[in-house]
Amino acid sequence: MDYGNILIIKPGAIGDLLQLTPAIRALHGKYPEARISILVSSAATAALFQHNPHVHEAIVFDKRGVHRSLSSLARLWLRLYRARYDLVVNFQRSNLKAWFLVSAALPCRVLVYHKARGRTIHAVLNHIETLAPLGIDPLKVDQHLEFEPGADAAQFAADLFNSSDFTGKPVIALNPGASNRIKCWSPQRFARLGDRLVTERGAGVVIVGGADERDLAEAIVSSMKSPVLDLVGRTTLLQLGAVLQRCTTIVTGDTGPLHMATAVGTTAVALFGAINPERTGPVGEGHSVIRHPEVPCVPCVTDRCVNPVVMECMKNISVEEVLRVVERVIETGCGKK
Repeated sequence: MDYGNILIIKPGAIGDLLQLTPAIRALHGKYPEARISILVSSAATAALFQHNPHVHEAIVFDKRGVHRSLSSLARLWLRLYRARYDLVVNFQRSNLKAWFLVSAALPCRVLVYHKARGRTIHAVLNHIETLAPLGIDPLKVDQHLEFEPGADAAQFAADLFNSSDFTGKPVIALNPGASNRIKCWSPQRFARLGDRLVTERGAGVVIVGGADERDLAEAIVSSMKSPVLDLVGRTTLLQLGAVLQRCTTIVTGDTGPLHMATAVGTTAVALFGAINPERTGPVGEGHSVIRHPEVPCVPCVTDRCVNPVVMECMKNISVEEVLRVVERVIETGCGKK
């Protein structure tokens, strides 16, 4: 059966949405004439699909904000009802409000995502598996992530780099934040890494992240002796994507900008502590994961560190070993793929 009007439900974070882009591309490949819409959680994350050629529109479902009231939720339900979707793919099966919105499309076919249990596969492949009932073979789908910042954002990044005296230099992005602070490398180590990259490699250093990570950025800036461009909380997601697209590499934990960088073709140096990179690590070739699995509690999936040596998994990652990996990226010129 062909489908002409498809709704994808995924009110998730940046990384979750970018890891969904191979599945969206596979859907478009299967039904090239279909209109594909995606339901996301904010206007900010909707921007991730502004220039995606496979997505017709991104619809905002802000369950903690504008759609918190029953009346606003009902208006969104009516909008979806009038759209007359013939296929819904629900990647948020535990959200009751999401299921209420699914009901607006009934009767239609509904596919539901199930997180892999008892086996470890990457989230990208796990998402694609949801589409198997449509005759899409998950193992034959190109799994690279996709994000296009657009011309305006590209011009913003070009002007910024020109005014920051980055011309002819390797530019290293440092992303100190994450959804949970137990995933974070210390700001002091980021600062030492940044200083060494500037003094020993003549690199430009830019700090990136969200507004709620200002304290981490300020700690890095105050600890560095070298000049650094601090963009934390000062860019849109489109502008951030364009900045990362111009960087040689990014040093980051397990968080949205990691996947954003890989989606725009920039090599990532990913610092993983407790979380298993086989599930959420960088997708594609050329990326590096630095990790210390010898720590007895690694991997874990808790939101709070219970190791007597708090965050031992991240503390064991040294500045020296991260520097060596970044230097290899600079020397081999493999920062852009």
